[in-house]
Amino acid sequence: MKVWIDQDLCTGDGLCEEIAPSVFTLLDDGLAYVKEGDKVYSDPGGPEGLAKVPSGMEDATIESAEECPGECIFIEVD
Repeated sequence: MKVWIDQDLCTGDGLCEEIAPSVFTLLDDGLAYVKEGDKVYSDPGGPEGLAKVPSGMEDATIESAEECPGECIFIEVD
């Protein structure tokens, strides 16, 4: 499973980071980005910033997408 965020739709609420902190992070610009370990996909973000979801975090990633008020989290299943 892979995931990316459309920063143009992100409202910066941070629910994704609360639910799945090993997958999502908020940066100084107030927007959420996906991450893979220590690598944050912020340059570029969007669909080019596609991160692999760590094993065991699939359900939390799906919950983050469902709870996101901006509906900006996109999941791709391998």
